[in-house]
Amino acid sequence: MSTYLRLQTVDLKPEMVSRITAAYERALHTLCVQDRDDPLTEMVASKIIQIAQSDVLAPAEIAALAIRELEMR
Repeated sequence: MSTYLRLQTVDLKPEMVSRITAAYERALHTLCVQDRDDPLTEMVASKIIQIAQSDVLAPAEIAALAIRELEMR
């Protein structure tokens, strides 16, 4: 499932969607992921959504935390 579709299925406020999208794009750019069909994109999206729903607000911080958590796996 694409990230766009995943975000559309969750009842989120527009500002939350904007934060998630910015963090997602930043994380993929940092990880040098260009292929949106790469399975890593789904893992990144899931982790971004999870972190964004906590008290972390800045997209850059959300992206950094997601990358850090994914590296621990």
